[in-house]
Amino acid sequence: MRHWLNRRIDRRRFLKASGGTAAGLAVAGCTVTAEEQQGTAQQEAPKATLPYPRTAIARASELTVDEPVTFNYPDEQSPCALLKTGRPVDGGVGPEGDIVAYSTLCSHMGMPLTYDAEARTFKCFEHFSIFDPELRGQQVCGQATDDLPRIQLTYDESSDELSAIGVAGLIYGRASNIL
Repeated sequence: MRHWLNRRIDRRRFLKASGGTAAGLAVAGCTVTAEEQQGTAQQEAPKATLPYPRTAIARASELTVDEPVTFNYPDEQSPCALLKTGRPVDGGVGPEGDIVAYSTLCSHMGMPLTYDAEARTFKCFEHFSIFDPELRGQQVCGQATDDLPRIQLTYDESSDELSAIGVAGLIYGRASNIL
């Protein structure tokens, strides 16, 4: 009886054997145990949150309806406006839930925005985009394709202080809001 190692292997048998081995190894490498699946599910996803500074802006009691307070956030090159709308709005903070803040760089080409108290909107007079601060900075019309970046606020009831703590959306002209 000839030993199997002494047998001559033709190309067809070699390819079948090596292909089967490769497929078996691939399947074995893809199997995951229940314990491994649980471990993966419990791991926290990587975060892309930037360390925004906490910046005090104003006291809620000192604000007047439809009179924006200008400030810079998250740095000195980023103009923003804090606005008391006079009625509760989605995402608003403060005692009445009516205070919001936005970047005042137009999301179309970065031109400065002005607040029109009569229309209750932010307007860009360069390309005529209009944004509604009571609808999360939504673009109403014009050439802009993005809503205004919203400055995330927090309100401290004990001190009546409003502070900026982050930015939702990308400020015009930046790859990252934190320079």
